[in-house]
Amino acid sequence: MEFIANPGKNCEIEAGGRLYRRHAIRTHFITTADDILSVVSRYASPCYRQGDLLSISEKIVAICQGRIIHRDEIQIGLWARLLSRFACRQNRGGYGVGMPINMQYAIDKVGLIKVLYAAVAAGIGKLRGRHGIFYAIVGQEVAGLDGFYDGAWEAYRDIGIEIPHDPSGVCEEIRRCLGISCMIVDANDFGQVILGYSADITLSEAELLQLIADNPAGQGQQCTPLILIRPQ
Repeated sequence: MEFIANPGKNCEIEAGGRLYRRHAIRTHFITTADDILSVVSRYASPCYRQGDLLSISEKIVAICQGRIIHRDEIQIGLWARLLSRFACRQNRGGYGVGMPINMQYAIDKVGLIKVLYAAVAAGIGKLRGRHGIFYAIVGQEVAGLDGFYDGAWEAYRDIGIEIPHDPSGVCEEIRRCLGISCMIVDANDFGQVILGYSADITLSEAELLQLIADNPAGQGQQCTPLILIRPQ
């Protein structure tokens, strides 16, 4: 099998003192009409072999689950417009609460009081050279919101994509039905988070993060949300 990497990425990477090869698997453009089991079966099963690990983008899992919010469902209020002025426009996940609509989502999700507390704590943290405090307080559901920008895909201009429901459960279902060990990741060129993985994986979370440290799935229109990882 020929291992193919996205432009600017490497096929090989080291994690936990061991060398791994990675293959970027191209798919069609995933929509809410798709089923994640069918997607993995169609694209990953033909090249997967025992001992491999499949990294799955959380975005396609969430889309298959219908975890979509439309722009017109969020009514942007005064607090969201005010607070977003003091926030960075981009976060680890791309466009963050520096956009009023994302700030309103945070307020709707965790409440204004918690968002105000997070904003004050983040402001104090920045004065001390600490970053990421806002999202640490409001939680992964807010930090993991994707979309509401045309960026690489115009289709994401008017929708927000929430993090998937029960990612470890999804991984277990994939392993049970297809025999594929896998993890679901929220990754881009700014940072990576492991959201869930199948119970048979013995690597530590730190080692799993090392495997995708350079975001091998890419950041633009690669259409490679599945990364096959094979130990050497």
